[in-house]
Amino acid sequence: MRGIKTSQHTLMSNSLSPQVPESDVQSITQITRELKALVETRFPRVWVQGEISNCTRAGSGHFYLTLKDENAQLRAVIWRGTASRLRFDIHDGLEVIASGPIEIYQARGSYQLIINQLIPKGVGSLELAFRQMQQKLEAEGLFDPQHKRPLPRFPRRLVLVTSPTSAAVRDMLQVITRRWPAVDIVILPVAVQGTGAAEEIAAALRSVAQIPGVDIVITGRGGGSLEDLWAFNEEVVARAIFDCPIPVVSAVGHEIDVSIADLVADRRALTPSEAGELVVPNKDDVVNEMNQIGKRLSSALRERVAHARLRVESIESRTVFTKPFQQIHDLSLRLDECDQRISMAMHHCMESARQKVSNLSSSLHALSPLRVLDRGYSVTRSADTGDVIRSAEQLSNGDTLSTLLGHGRVTSRVEAIETELDPSTD
Repeated sequence: MRGIKTSQHTLMSNSLSPQVPESDVQSITQITRELKALVETRFPRVWVQGEISNCTRAGSGHFYLTLKDENAQLRAVIWRGTASRLRFDIHDGLEVIASGPIEIYQARGSYQLIINQLIPKGVGSLELAFRQMQQKLEAEGLFDPQHKRPLPRFPRRLVLVTSPTSAAVRDMLQVITRRWPAVDIVILPVAVQGTGAAEEIAAALRSVAQIPGVDIVITGRGGGSLEDLWAFNEEVVARAIFDCPIPVVSAVGHEIDVSIADLVADRRALTPSEAGELVVPNKDDVVNEMNQIGKRLSSALRERVAHARLRVESIESRTVFTKPFQQIHDLSLRLDECDQRISMAMHHCMESARQKVSNLSSSLHALSPLRVLDRGYSVTRSADTGDVIRSAEQLSNGDTLSTLLGHGRVTSRVEAIETELDPSTD
């Protein structure tokens, strides 16, 4: 850089002097090319630490960003091939350690770091990628307990999505067939580590629904490093487990190993062997349980029979069975008593009614017109019309009359009519 300053000073001095040889004047391209060769030779690979800012991803897949510390900043680029190999997401504010060559972009005359290795500061790249994936899927609800499905008690067919040659699959087969020989086992062979393993596992999980009669799925592998187990931390596997229409048990690594697949699955097994214990019952336990149920049923039936016998004996001792006609006799007596009470009531009513009739008859007899006739009065009617004769004016000479006396009836003919009576003759 000291040489560069000297050249600039010489150029400035020459620009003030008309006697500058043309051979000393250089183009911008020449200077930039010399700087590019000098810088890129001097800094073929550097390691820098800083905070990411102004991070953008171009449509081409390249990342453009700035690394900065308290006093300076350095432009940087991550080409698409390198970015595709990163296990974690990069974003503004992330503290990283970056490595790569310093290059000068000749068209702009600016220098930048070409990042070909990026390490999160304070945590490994895989650990950071795991945390980022966990936060992303948890925010989407893939770990929500309400999506967890119960495992079937007695599965008829189960599918193992794992490597067919691993010790883990042998452990699972041994445990499952020993505990519940009746289950049908289907193995979908997949790679469980390395490039493309996650895609194979996801494809196998998506194909499970096409196998008829499957009740449960186990996916997993034996222990290993975080790198070895990484296929079960991939997003494609997590979504395939979540979308699987059949309950999935994840059995990845050992007890201390927790994968994204474990968090999404309906049930996590600490080891592949435990997965075998979770998905099928122990036939000996089932037999013992059935024996216990049989004993409880037998005891319950005996108790019910004894209770029923006591009820029958209690019913048998009732009067309706020991003296079946007693109730009929009692009812007959009640009928006789009712008949007597009814007869007495009717006789009393008849006597009362008879007395009332007699009293009314006496009253009517006392008021009868015939009693008046007994005192010398009579009732005269027209023999032709039956009308009562109340006035002489109703009669004519020769009319026939019928006179009712206190004792008997008299028929007479009108000989003379007097309309005015002499009181002295009364």
